Amino acid sequence: MADPVTPAVAEPARPGSTRRERTGWYFYDWANSAFQTTVITVFLGPFLTTVTELAAGCELGADTCDGVVHPLGIRVAAGSYYPYLISLSVFLTVFVLPVVGAIADRSAHKKRLLAAAAFTGAGATIAFAFVTGERYLLGGALFLIANIAFGAAVVVYNSFLPQLGGPDDRDGISSRGWAIGYLGGGLLLALNLVAVTVLSEEGNAQRTLDLARWSIVSAGVWWAAFTLLPLRWLREHPGVAAVTGAGANVLTDGFRQLGRTLREIKAYPLTLFFLLAFLVFNDGIQTVITLASQYGTEELRLEQSTLIVTILLVQFLAFGGALTLGALARRIGAWKTVLLSLVLWTGVIIAAFRLPAEAPVPFMVLGGCIGLVLGGSQALSRSLFSQLIPAGKEGEYYGFYEISDKGTSWLGPLAFGLVFQLTSSYRVGLVSLLIFFVVGFALLAAVPMRKAILAAGNTPPRVL
Repeated sequence: MADPVTPAVAEPARPGSTRRERTGWYFYDWANSAFQTTVITVFLGPFLTTVTELAAGCELGADTCDGVVHPLGIRVAAGSYYPYLISLSVFLTVFVLPVVGAIADRSAHKKRLLAAAAFTGAGATIAFAFVTGERYLLGGALFLIANIAFGAAVVVYNSFLPQLGGPDDRDGISSRGWAIGYLGGGLLLALNLVAVTVLSEEGNAQRTLDLARWSIVSAGVWWAAFTLLPLRWLREHPGVAAVTGAGANVLTDGFRQLGRTLREIKAYPLTLFFLLAFLVFNDGIQTVITLASQYGTEELRLEQSTLIVTILLVQFLAFGGALTLGALARRIGAWKTVLLSLVLWTGVIIAAFRLPAEAPVPFMVLGGCIGLVLGGSQALSRSLFSQLIPAGKEGEYYGFYEISDKGTSWLGPLAFGLVFQLTSSYRVGLVSLLIFFVVGFALLAAVPMRKAILAAGNTPPRVL
């Protein structure tokens, strides 16, 4: 067990710079949430599915499409292409993100790593301007680059959290970050809503497709522009690994350190158990977020404007929901609050399965319910995990954590895609997600949080 007084404890924030630095940290959530909302949650699924259907020989604007494409010679139903891409991107992040985290822990220049990853992802998103006609392979490649870079940037971003506040402060800091992120993502989505409403033409499917493409591009521009604020206001927090490794090759040393961590991680079995629980239940959450627009368009036959309004509703309600669940966590503890949110998520899946087709109001009501639990469940999971990380290894452990955070789920989309390919029913695919919330709840409930925090060498918060 790690020594609770080890000198590897990360550098505390200086009182004179804490508020400005935290504000800078919050604004990266504001910046990257545009990718999560405008791209992942709303536009990319329907857009890339339509481009894939065109490549499969279906007519633009057709109600149904049974066509197939053959990327790399593999037979794939057009409707399954996007879910499979999500799973592939996460398979690749399994190898990338922990290495990025290890490098971040060894580097004295984490802000440079944040900039490299963020601008790579934003650039790939802006390049969707060239995904026209039947270029579904180009769209798939750009999505892989953007989503992996997105995850890499969040790994570095999350590794700043333990240095921004003590054990009793992190739930509030994390919740405010998520809340501000929802405002930023919601604002850009509102602008895109106005554009789609004003510029779309009834019966003109090509115009709708073009508007979706440029909305995706706008998210890349937003992401790149607002990343400049955290890069200016955050301070470097080189840990002991970075200081003692000064002059070494950060890249190769990062790989070696990751190898050591993988061998030593068995010393923290309770941290691993929490991580397993998170990977399971958050995979379900991310799948719902990622495939909601595809479910709404393909199964419920809702208009794009309805989807945007619903996601916009989710964004602004999630702002209040993140702060509300953060306040609840101060009273009953973050662990109990996350467990409660998983019960509510199970109800969301059951309600979504029963939604009638071509009925926008019930879909919007369900979206409002999602908004109330979405931000809090994710923000509190992030702050809970920060309590379980051995000091000085924040980047590495958040690298493992990010494998199933913010759009990088893989088992859920894979299950959804397989069930759809076998049954041609999005509703049946949706039911398959229940297992993630039920099993995730059971695993999280079995984690003795206070014991786990002490085992990692950290001080537990007053209320868990």
